[in-house]
Amino acid sequence: MTLKNVLLTNAISSGMTGVLLATMPSVFTKLFETGNNTTFIPVGVFLIVFSIFVLATAMKESIPISWTKFIITLDITWVIASVIAVIALFSSISTIGSVMILAVAGWVGMMVYLQHKNLNRI
Repeated sequence: MTLKNVLLTNAISSGMTGVLLATMPSVFTKLFETGNNTTFIPVGVFLIVFSIFVLATAMKESIPISWTKFIITLDITWVIASVIAVIALFSSISTIGSVMILAVAGWVGMMVYLQHKNLNRI
Protein backbone atom coordinates (compact mmCIF):
# COMPACT_ATOMS: atom_id res chain seq x y z
CA MET A 1 0.00 0.00 0.00
CA THR A 2 1.45 3.36 -1.01
CA LEU A 3 1.62 6.40 1.28
CA LYS A 4 -1.04 8.07 -0.86
CA ASN A 5 -3.41 5.10 -0.40
CA VAL A 6 -2.81 4.97 3.35
CA LEU A 7 -3.50 8.70 3.64
CA LEU A 8 -6.65 8.34 1.54
CA THR A 9 -7.81 5.47 3.77
CA ASN A 10 -7.09 7.60 6.85
CA ALA A 11 -8.97 10.56 5.35
CA ILE A 12 -12.03 8.50 4.42
CA SER A 13 -12.24 6.63 7.72
CA SER A 14 -11.68 9.80 9.76
CA GLY A 15 -14.20 11.76 7.71
CA MET A 16 -16.89 9.08 7.92
CA THR A 17 -16.39 8.72 11.67
CA GLY A 18 -16.51 12.49 12.07
CA VAL A 19 -19.74 12.82 10.11
CA LEU A 20 -21.36 10.07 12.19
CA LEU A 21 -20.27 11.63 15.48
CA ALA A 22 -21.28 15.16 14.47
CA THR A 23 -24.64 14.30 12.96
CA MET A 24 -25.83 11.47 15.21
CA PRO A 25 -24.50 12.21 18.71
CA SER A 26 -27.60 10.73 20.36
CA VAL A 27 -26.75 7.29 18.93
CA PHE A 28 -23.35 7.42 20.57
CA THR A 29 -24.81 8.80 23.79
CA LYS A 30 -26.95 5.64 23.98
CA LEU A 31 -24.09 3.31 23.02
CA PHE A 32 -21.78 4.88 25.59
CA GLU A 33 -24.60 5.04 28.17
CA THR A 34 -23.79 8.61 29.04
CA GLY A 35 -26.30 11.39 29.51
CA ASN A 36 -24.18 13.95 27.69
CA ASN A 37 -23.80 14.08 23.91
CA THR A 38 -21.97 17.41 23.76
CA THR A 39 -18.57 15.70 23.54
CA PHE A 40 -19.38 13.77 20.36
CA ILE A 41 -20.14 16.82 18.20
CA PRO A 42 -16.80 18.66 18.65
CA VAL A 43 -14.88 15.39 18.25
CA GLY A 44 -16.80 14.79 15.03
CA VAL A 45 -16.07 18.29 13.75
CA PHE A 46 -12.37 17.85 14.57
CA LEU A 47 -12.31 14.57 12.63
CA ILE A 48 -14.00 16.19 9.62
CA VAL A 49 -11.42 19.01 9.57
CA PHE A 50 -8.60 16.50 10.11
CA SER A 51 -9.86 14.33 7.25
CA ILE A 52 -9.94 17.30 4.89
CA PHE A 53 -6.30 18.06 5.76
CA VAL A 54 -5.30 14.40 5.29
CA LEU A 55 -7.16 14.29 1.97
CA ALA A 56 -5.44 17.50 0.82
CA THR A 57 -2.10 15.96 1.76
CA ALA A 58 -2.83 12.74 -0.11
CA MET A 59 -3.92 14.63 -3.24
CA LYS A 60 -0.67 16.55 -3.59
CA GLU A 61 1.42 15.46 -6.56
CA SER A 62 4.39 15.22 -4.22
CA ILE A 63 3.22 14.38 -0.70
CA PRO A 64 4.83 16.83 1.75
CA ILE A 65 6.91 14.97 4.33
CA SER A 66 6.31 17.63 7.00
CA TRP A 67 2.53 17.40 6.53
CA THR A 68 2.66 13.63 6.79
CA LYS A 69 4.75 13.83 9.96
CA PHE A 70 2.16 16.22 11.40
CA ILE A 71 -0.63 13.77 10.54
CA ILE A 72 1.33 10.96 12.20
CA THR A 73 1.82 13.13 15.30
CA LEU A 74 -1.91 13.88 15.49
CA ASP A 75 -2.71 10.19 15.04
CA ILE A 76 -0.29 9.19 17.82
CA THR A 77 -1.85 11.84 20.05
CA TRP A 78 -5.28 10.37 19.26
CA VAL A 79 -4.15 6.88 20.30
CA ILE A 80 -2.62 8.11 23.57
CA ALA A 81 -5.66 10.28 24.36
CA SER A 82 -7.97 7.34 23.65
CA VAL A 83 -6.17 5.08 26.11
CA ILE A 84 -6.22 7.84 28.74
CA ALA A 85 -9.93 8.46 28.07
CA VAL A 86 -10.80 4.79 28.52
CA ILE A 87 -8.87 4.64 31.79
CA ALA A 88 -10.41 7.88 33.07
CA LEU A 89 -13.96 7.16 31.90
CA PHE A 90 -14.14 3.39 32.34
CA SER A 91 -16.53 3.55 35.28
CA SER A 92 -18.76 6.19 33.69
CA ILE A 93 -19.21 4.79 30.15
CA SER A 94 -20.40 1.43 28.87
CA THR A 95 -18.11 -1.45 28.07
CA ILE A 96 -19.23 -1.10 24.45
CA GLY A 97 -18.10 2.54 24.55
CA SER A 98 -14.69 1.56 25.93
CA VAL A 99 -14.30 -1.16 23.30
CA MET A 100 -15.30 1.26 20.53
CA ILE A 101 -12.74 3.84 21.69
CA LEU A 102 -10.01 1.20 21.84
CA ALA A 103 -10.99 -0.27 18.46
CA VAL A 104 -10.73 3.15 16.82
CA ALA A 105 -7.40 3.70 18.60
CA GLY A 106 -6.20 0.38 17.17
CA TRP A 107 -7.25 1.43 13.67
CA VAL A 108 -5.53 4.80 14.07
CA GLY A 109 -2.43 3.02 15.41
CA MET A 110 -2.38 0.91 12.25
CA MET A 111 -2.61 4.10 10.18
CA VAL A 112 0.39 5.45 12.12
CA TYR A 113 2.38 2.30 11.41
CA LEU A 114 1.54 2.25 7.68
CA GLN A 115 2.09 6.00 7.22
CA HIS A 116 5.43 5.83 9.03
CA LYS A 117 6.51 2.71 7.09
CA ASN A 118 5.68 4.33 3.76
CA LEU A 119 7.16 7.68 4.75
CA ASN A 120 10.50 5.95 5.37
CA ARG A 121 10.43 4.67 1.78
CA ILE A 122 10.48 8.21 0.39
